[in-house]
Amino acid sequence: MRDLVSGFGYLMKGQRWVARHGRWWGFGMIPALITLVGYAAALVALFFWTDDVIAWATPFADDWSSPWLGIFRGALSILFAAICLFLAIITFTAVTLLVGQPFYESLSEEVDRSEGGAVPESGMSTWAEVWISLREAIVLLIRVTLWSVLFFALGFIPGVGQTVIPALAFCVTAFFLTEELTSIALLRRGILLKERRRMLRSRRLLSLGFGIPLSVLFLLPLIAVFLMPGAVAGATLLVRDLTGEDEPAPRGETAAGALNGANGGS
Repeated sequence: MRDLVSGFGYLMKGQRWVARHGRWWGFGMIPALITLVGYAAALVALFFWTDDVIAWATPFADDWSSPWLGIFRGALSILFAAICLFLAIITFTAVTLLVGQPFYESLSEEVDRSEGGAVPESGMSTWAEVWISLREAIVLLIRVTLWSVLFFALGFIPGVGQTVIPALAFCVTAFFLTEELTSIALLRRGILLKERRRMLRSRRLLSLGFGIPLSVLFLLPLIAVFLMPGAVAGATLLVRDLTGEDEPAPRGETAAGALNGANGGS
């Protein structure tokens, strides 16, 4: 339980950090605002088609009598909306981080600098880091899509599909969100996606403590814009706890090593 509270504490510390550094907070909202406009238009259009999608997916229920048809398809509509939000929250963060990659990396470095000691650097060019971030974002999108399909299928289970499954989907969203936000600080430390997942799973409650309240807040679109800079700052503080700055770097594949290996093999 201590890790759960600590995760929430890092989220709050990150918001306080950007509140004390207004310039970083202001510029950090620009990529999030640009991404929000596109996502808002897509979600509005998608939600207008929800009834048609559910009716297409459940033709076997066309002859059901009232009120069972309405209850069944209404519950699936809620689940479908929850999955759409699940996808939107995860991919919104990934796209925003890609759009604002140079800025958010500088913000993360400034947070490390304010905490004292050396500021970790990957030793790669900005374009190399952007390429790795894009590649990992695609992998994440595939994983999120697979989870979404699974949750949608499980939603057909009476009772459980409309109660337990949405709650489970929310926890998975929170973990993915933490994974994305910590990627900037961990990539600067030369730690790639596979090792990042192992580290976050070893402190699962810490990850959920950070990601769950953020996932709740990110359900409100404008709130996500305001909180994004502080979320990156808080994720950097969480990474400092996760890795232990006074200890040797975690063993595993590093970003610089992967890049050198790719260059050597070409």
